[in-house]
Amino acid sequence: MELANRLAYINEPQTIAMAKMGRELAAAGHDVISLSLGEPDFVTPTHIVEAAKKAMDEGFTFYTPVAGFPELKQAICQKLQRDNNLIYTPENILVSTGAKQSIMNVVMSVINPGDEVIIPTPYWVSYSEMVKLMEGIPVFIESTVEQNYKINAAQLEAAITSKTKAFMFSSPCNPTGSVYSHSELLALAEVFAKYPNIMILSDEIYEYINFTGKHESIAQFDFIKNQVVV
Repeated sequence: MELANRLAYINEPQTIAMAKMGRELAAAGHDVISLSLGEPDFVTPTHIVEAAKKAMDEGFTFYTPVAGFPELKQAICQKLQRDNNLIYTPENILVSTGAKQSIMNVVMSVINPGDEVIIPTPYWVSYSEMVKLMEGIPVFIESTVEQNYKINAAQLEAAITSKTKAFMFSSPCNPTGSVYSHSELLALAEVFAKYPNIMILSDEIYEYINFTGKHESIAQFDFIKNQVVV
């Protein structure tokens, strides 16, 4: 059987390869500290496990609405307003099985062959592979330790071309841990405001792993809010 050509565009996810290597070394008797998969070292909290059991006991075992249960979407809106001061309504919300599926759904919905997607480095390795799977072109902006692994407005503007379709980043960042401040995000947002056709995919899945203060979302700036997917 001949597989689809698009599979040749991507590489094995490095996190999966590292996890596999770690398991093999551990099985061989080595003491391994795995820094591969973004998995916590604690079990799922009891109240979450109990709620899942209760839901199944109460018959929540059928197909859900594609975009998510209305009650869940409303709860997500309440969370975003309470924790992030972001005002959304349920029709703005889509529920998926996890961050990777959410991001892939966005990339599949936005990126056409030849579109450029700007990605600051270091970055979560799946970003570029998702873009390449859709035949897009990852455009990397290099950051340095002196910049605390964050890019600035001048670097962003220099990377934008007529083919730029999207910008993908995480704050707090996987893998560096860097966190963008309000002023740093504002400077980037002012650049994006000049290019209303560029979509900003803001991966904020690590917002609570933050030891520097309050989490800041680039979606807070109303003048670019309609360009942002959180």
